[in-house]
Amino acid sequence: MTRDIIDINDFTILVEKGNAEVTTVDSCLFDEPVIAIAFYGSGNVHLQVKYEDNQKSFIQTKGLALSFYADEKVEFVHTVSASKPLECIVIATSTSNLDQLPNMEGELFGEMLHELVHPKDHYVEGPSFFMTPQIQSIVDQVFHTQYEGKAKMMFFRSQMTSLLAHFFGQLSMMPEETIPKDEREKLLEAKEILTSNLDAPPTLSELSRKIGLNTFKLKKNFKELFGVPVFKYLQNERLNKAHELIRNREASIQEAAWNVGYDSLSSFSNAFAKKFGFRPSATRTK
Repeated sequence: MTRDIIDINDFTILVEKGNAEVTTVDSCLFDEPVIAIAFYGSGNVHLQVKYEDNQKSFIQTKGLALSFYADEKVEFVHTVSASKPLECIVIATSTSNLDQLPNMEGELFGEMLHELVHPKDHYVEGPSFFMTPQIQSIVDQVFHTQYEGKAKMMFFRSQMTSLLAHFFGQLSMMPEETIPKDEREKLLEAKEILTSNLDAPPTLSELSRKIGLNTFKLKKNFKELFGVPVFKYLQNERLNKAHELIRNREASIQEAAWNVGYDSLSSFSNAFAKKFGFRPSATRTK
């Protein structure tokens, strides 16, 4: 488990990364009341939020952006395993610092996270959504940067500003919640099915039957919930996985393409370059 703690103006940034062969439980608390936004990378790590006799669990955390208020009595517990590693960025500020935040950030918090600025309990959950590909890309870069020392800290600072800007920008465009809870659970199941079958994903009709939701609702509500159409999400996940395999030298370029369902190396290379801005062969030097 690694933790980098960075102070930027009146924000405290916590960058946590953990991977364990044996299931490991890790918990943390804040030493003062904070308003925070957590961004979860790959891994679908299990999160439990505990305070007094209350408890809330988050199972599908991959790609989740979650805002909340928490005081000293709230415990955040992650269950980390080899199949569900932890990648979490938390951007937090003390409630006493809101009026001192630069660039009108305090006003943004007050206007868009009103229930967190004026909490009615030890833990108050604010707006949450699954990150757009642009936000997810920033999170991925933070966890996979090769910078070290002062350059790494400078890079982190720049990315945190971008994350906050994207979060509030996305929040301002969010429609009112229109997807019933049972349908949201089916869409989360669809997302998990796609992620687990990158090499041979089901067709839209097959996926619709598996989750018990008609094709029209699947396409419409998947895009509303996750910000991208079904197969755009699939393509992003395929290319992200291939990038990881090549970067970590776990597979050759050809093997990575096959592992994520590409039969044509040229099609894979073109899609890869369009997403990342460089060819797969340049990955190991990045």
